Amino acid sequence: MRVSNWMNIDRRWIFLAMGLAIVVPLLLPMRLPMGVQEPTQGLFDAVDAIDPEKQCLLISSDYTPQTEAENHPMTVALLRHAFARRIPVISVVLYIEAAGLIDAAVKQVMAEFNARATTHADSIIYGRDVAFLGWQPPPIVPILSMGESITGIYPVDFYGTPSDSLPMMARIQDYDDVGIVAALSSSSSPLWYVMFAQTKFGVPVGAGCTAVMAPDFYPYLETGQLSGMMGGMKGAAEYEVLVERNFGITDRARANEGMGSQSIAHVVIMAFVVVGNIAFFATRRKEGQA
Repeated sequence: MRVSNWMNIDRRWIFLAMGLAIVVPLLLPMRLPMGVQEPTQGLFDAVDAIDPEKQCLLISSDYTPQTEAENHPMTVALLRHAFARRIPVISVVLYIEAAGLIDAAVKQVMAEFNARATTHADSIIYGRDVAFLGWQPPPIVPILSMGESITGIYPVDFYGTPSDSLPMMARIQDYDDVGIVAALSSSSSPLWYVMFAQTKFGVPVGAGCTAVMAPDFYPYLETGQLSGMMGGMKGAAEYEVLVERNFGITDRARANEGMGSQSIAHVVIMAFVVVGNIAFFATRRKEGQA
């Protein structure tokens, strides 16, 4: 095919090429080399520094199914990290749409660890190692109230069990017992924790956000108000790599799988842009010579 004829290519071929570029890497997962950016490393280090005997990890998963591909692997990666170090985890949601997703994530990662456990001590036990406290409206109320009493604002967990009856909650009272809040969101809710929880109670905050939201959070990283950040699917994939490298956890890494599809799709888009521009200038040159 002559270069100039690319100007008239049927757009259905473009759609087919993009479809294959996205779907094939998902059906045949590939692991691309993955460097780790400083914000992701900062969040990992902050979580890793928690003393399991004194403090817990609070995960606030505040996203909807529309951004599950970017945000949900972040929740899973954080749970794996915490469970590997036996850091107690409290999980909450500021949006009710996320509740089902987080319930599934907690059960998934518990099942992964318990499938490898050989003793009761090695197992991840609900109420001893993790608690999903669910949703309380409106968002600012639980953010502020947890500084006074976590069980006070969450009297029962997501499953209807009195939260003060969970063994781990006997020693986790408020933000003083939280090593860091990891706020994962498709919106600006991590900044709510910075403005209200960190400013008033001094609790460290880390963020996990969609790629389009990441630029909004960089000023807070520069000032140290955010201890670290996972930015988009790339950030989630980086955290998966850190957990795998440090703890040998090789369970399915959905963000890494998605990065293969996303990267190949980007290459295909760039290829069409390059070919289109070459064809355009070749056509202009031919018209000029006519």
